[in-house]
Amino acid sequence: MLVTLQEIIGMADAGNYCIPAFNVYNTECLMGVLAAAEEEKAPVIIQLYPRLVKEEVGYYLSPAIVAGAHKASVPVCFHLDHGPTELEVTRALRWGATGIMLDGSAHSFEKNVEMTKHTVEVCSYVGVGVEGEIGHVGSVNDDVMGEMTTPEEAAEFVRQTGVTCLAVLVGNAHGHYKKPPCLDIDRIKAIREATGIPLVLHGGSGIPDDQVKAAINAGIRKMNIATDLCCVFAEGTKATLDDPKRSIAVDIFMKKPIEYVKALAVEKIRLAGASGKA
Repeated sequence: MLVTLQEIIGMADAGNYCIPAFNVYNTECLMGVLAAAEEEKAPVIIQLYPRLVKEEVGYYLSPAIVAGAHKASVPVCFHLDHGPTELEVTRALRWGATGIMLDGSAHSFEKNVEMTKHTVEVCSYVGVGVEGEIGHVGSVNDDVMGEMTTPEEAAEFVRQTGVTCLAVLVGNAHGHYKKPPCLDIDRIKAIREATGIPLVLHGGSGIPDDQVKAAINAGIRKMNIATDLCCVFAEGTKATLDDPKRSIAVDIFMKKPIEYVKALAVEKIRLAGASGKA
């Protein structure tokens, strides 16, 4: 069933668990994640990266996400990830997104507030919740990481924008970590207490399980998984290529990558505590 960001995040907040949010790049990724969600009886978020929204991929993939969500017996939110401008936000809404992230974290605090507040207002017209970001979550390849989110700034941002949930920088980054990250769990707790809203952990690929669980206990209610999904899809493709009995029929060729994605999604669903919560 297709649900909104505020509905699915509300479920997690009431149950003190986390919703795994998977970035998908083709129908095979989508099929693997939804199969895992059905098997685990878990709510999930399916995300589109903004590059796909600007390019043709999103135009073709969005109807599949919406159809898959409607067909699913578990709650599924269709979410725009890291929307940088109104262009991506507008297209995602037009294509059926039920959750929007406006990422203005690379701008000044004032500009970020202005952009996010406007997006919250526009999305409210169609009943869609908005994720904001304060404290720019960069890449593991960045020379210098940004300053961590402070509880005071986060609270003021939430007060001025009215976002549904908030992505924070607490020792996390996008991509594969060169060394295990060290999340600031006390900071997560303090931000949650100061803002009073669910928090989002970006860069979920590669964070040690014990830290993920501690972060959830501290107030994380949505965790993004993208890099790991890309990697297992590639591994599944390579395993098929290495099979001397492989079929050249594309639908058969793609069965193993789908299985690999499903296995990863099951693992992350269980880690997030979302199994059986649908």
